Amino acid sequence: MYFDVFALTLHHILYTYIMTQQFEIIAKTFMGLEPVLAKELTQLGADDVQIGRRMVSFKGDKELLYRANFQLHTAIRILKPIKHFKALSADDVYEGVKDIDWTEYIGLDKTFAVDAVVFSEEFRHSKFVAYKVKDAIVDQFREKTGQRPNISVANPDIRLNIHIAEDKCTLSLDSSGESLHRRGYRQESVEAPLNEVLAAGMILMTGWQGETDFIDPMCGSGTLLIEAALIAHNMAPGIFRKEFAFEKWADFDADLFDKIYNDDSHEREFHHHIYGYDVDIKAVNTARLNVKAAGLTSDITIEERDFKDFTQPKEKSIMVSNPPYGERISTPDLLGTYKMIGERLKHQFTGNEAWILSYREECFAQIGLKPSIKIPLFNGSLECEFRKYQMFDGRMREFREEGGVVKTEEEKRQMAEKRRFKQNREFKKRLDEQEENAEADIRSFKFRSLEKKEPKKAREPRDNRESRDTRFSRESRHSRDSRGPRDFKKPFKKKNNRRFNDDED
Repeated sequence: MYFDVFALTLHHILYTYIMTQQFEIIAKTFMGLEPVLAKELTQLGADDVQIGRRMVSFKGDKELLYRANFQLHTAIRILKPIKHFKALSADDVYEGVKDIDWTEYIGLDKTFAVDAVVFSEEFRHSKFVAYKVKDAIVDQFREKTGQRPNISVANPDIRLNIHIAEDKCTLSLDSSGESLHRRGYRQESVEAPLNEVLAAGMILMTGWQGETDFIDPMCGSGTLLIEAALIAHNMAPGIFRKEFAFEKWADFDADLFDKIYNDDSHEREFHHHIYGYDVDIKAVNTARLNVKAAGLTSDITIEERDFKDFTQPKEKSIMVSNPPYGERISTPDLLGTYKMIGERLKHQFTGNEAWILSYREECFAQIGLKPSIKIPLFNGSLECEFRKYQMFDGRMREFREEGGVVKTEEEKRQMAEKRRFKQNREFKKRLDEQEENAEADIRSFKFRSLEKKEPKKAREPRDNRESRDTRFSRESRHSRDSRGPRDFKKPFKKKNNRRFNDDED
């Protein structure tokens, strides 16, 4: 009897130690969102949070690893490093990887894949690095067992990630699998859709937590609207996902993840409303479809309306919008659009604040309003700015005398930071410079046309270069089938008429 009690106590102690043992974790994100992600991790209970380039490192246990995947709004991938080493050649990479006991991570019945990210003069091709990692793992298995695990690029059981910066290598287990920006609620898309992680980061930068109404007057497929609703309710964005890569790990704790998945104790009520508008009826219908798939129709209203017809909202509101830049989405009168935005904000949005993400300096100049803060932010490969406009009626001095705040102390501190923008950044290149270049090309063409004409030659076939306005491809549809083999006590939640069950139309 005493032995049984002792054995149970020892088992409990060992289990508690294993579950609470901390290890290094890396959360990847987009350039400019690192401070927002670090704040999210701190609130989640992470220790030793350190901001890096497009990543935040921290320490936590298995539960925090699961929660990071499930609850973070601004992470695109969660990695668990298993080895740091230095490599000056491909052979060094091979030996460093082969030195790991891979039977702890990969079984012969499992498939695996390797992703490589390389910033090094020595290693020019990331695929070559990935092949060396794969070869080292396969060779080790062959030497030990005479067999080898298979590779699966499409849907591997185990995902590995190797990151090389000059001679520093970090080999990690990828606990996320498919990028975390793919929430699972997007059924349809429009041209150049805003990334879900970027949208959530923009909203969190504003400090909005659902205290007022939320408006996006150019809502597109509704990404900002849905991410705003998730933030307002403090809902985990992973609630829509079918699976995470860590669910296929050998040490996966299904009971622990079920507890996390079904815990809605931190969710909150949202007593305001979210409004989305777009001049394109196709975008309106797409946004409505995505909102319905997310089960948030009671919180979000979407209507067909041109921004030029925008009128003063009845309730205090915040506006967050991502207007066209003239890059991925062409606009007949780009500068006129931004002039109209400034006019609407000035005359029909007093007493509120607006946040605008855009790319070109002259576009912001057309708004004609002084921003409280300018935040560098990448939208894909474009280095944009996210600007805040505090709208008030009358003169600024009178507004401040009445207690109004144009720029918070934190915003003042951020604006005072040096080197917030890289020198000679592409953002500073103006449209008129491009027009001057175009006119120079025309003059050069006219001059050449006056020269003695050469005999015509056979025209060479056109190449297959993509045009500058190449559109993003439509994302694959995300079905709302069951999450797979795991049997949840309540697969999706139902609370205040917000449905997340698989039977929803």
